[in-house]
Amino acid sequence: MHKEAKKVFLKKDKERSLLNFHPWVFSGAIAQKERGIVDGDLVEVFSADKRLIATGHYNEGSIAVRLLIFGDRGITPDFWITKIENAFNVRKNLGIVNEQTNAYRLLHGEGDGLPGLIIDIYNDTAVIQCHSMGMYFSLNEITEALKQVFKNKLTTIYDKTDEKISNVQPAFLLGNKTEDVVLENAVKFYVNWSEGQKTGFFNDQRDNRNLLQTLSANKNVLNLFSYSGGFSVYALKGGAANVDSVDSSTKAKAWCEKNVELNFSNASHTFYCEDAIDFLKKTETKYDIMIVDPPAFAKHLNAVDKASIGYKNLNHEALKKIKPGGIIFTFSCSQVIDKQLFRKIIFKAAAQAKRTVRILYQLTQPADHPVSVFHPEGEYLKGLVLQVD
Repeated sequence: MHKEAKKVFLKKDKERSLLNFHPWVFSGAIAQKERGIVDGDLVEVFSADKRLIATGHYNEGSIAVRLLIFGDRGITPDFWITKIENAFNVRKNLGIVNEQTNAYRLLHGEGDGLPGLIIDIYNDTAVIQCHSMGMYFSLNEITEALKQVFKNKLTTIYDKTDEKISNVQPAFLLGNKTEDVVLENAVKFYVNWSEGQKTGFFNDQRDNRNLLQTLSANKNVLNLFSYSGGFSVYALKGGAANVDSVDSSTKAKAWCEKNVELNFSNASHTFYCEDAIDFLKKTETKYDIMIVDPPAFAKHLNAVDKASIGYKNLNHEALKKIKPGGIIFTFSCSQVIDKQLFRKIIFKAAAQAKRTVRILYQLTQPADHPVSVFHPEGEYLKGLVLQVD
């Protein structure tokens, strides 16, 4: 029993999901809790008959406890080192960390047994995002574990936890570097973790960008919601005849053009700094390949219906405009839109567009964004490669 942990007691039979190792305790499952528990507290979770089942971080809200340990073991002094070292070894053994790739996800929340914690590595920098107060309060232990696991290879550790959780600005825990040029499959990318989206770059599309490269030779390619041009650069590397990138952000424009310049002395690439949907509606160009990779349209269950309509309308426009025989890479990164629902949305868009559509590939996140078999909700990235007649 962990001496610092407070106690939470479940309603009768509400321990079943925990006995199946699901890492969340929902607020409706709690019968009572020890007085004085606040966000971020370490709590022990007991069944209705007073059996200790698991230990985790408490948070007011729908997900009341995110579980770190199952059973009656406490958190030992080497807990964080063991978890981070195991995650790093998994990436090394899979070959993700190599001479051609030094940008990857080191720690992926529930998939690596640490719900509420994200760590991305960019060369010699670790960027941390905490999605719970408990993880934020554990930053010192996480930082020390990173230093120990990586020895002296990390020069910068940057905490980019959302201010809604931390109530403070992002901060350096080691070093002060804000940007770097990293490698992904030997492709160069400028990453600015201080000013960029999420941790600075979208490592979760690595494998899908690689697939695009194999299909891009001599093609006219449109990359919508391009951000810093990950898909655009891979299309050019694959021999695309022309690539148009579209994003409403001026920073995205600067970073996308920088990334094209880092890899090519002369490339047929144009950036349009405007709303991606507006661009798609008005364009008269018939593209051979389109990438439709919008930000999450739904972050909560109550937004699913509205988001579904948004995804349908967006994909309907893409399906109307793609060249006969063309290919669309379409994605949803909304966790609450599961892959069955996403496929139904694409079906509706295809029927409305009156185009014959084949699914060539079904895409997801790469191996450094693992999904726990006990937590299928962790499969947040859904993608389909469509061939449109």
